[in-house]
Amino acid sequence: MTNDLRLEDAVNETCPWSGDPIAADSLTIYKEQVVGFCNTGCRDKFEKATTAFELALSAKQD
Repeated sequence: MTNDLRLEDAVNETCPWSGDPIAADSLTIYKEQVVGFCNTGCRDKFEKATTAFELALSAKQD
């Protein structure tokens, strides 16, 4: 999934968690945009957090 994502497509240049430069192996899609992180740990932390928030918002709307 993330193998075809490119650094130049990322909406950010620095990791929102650490402030370090983003890495090509640490990109993800969020709201149809490429978002970059400095490492896969930061990327995975972001994905877990956003998934939890999306589920909570969805449950609240039901």
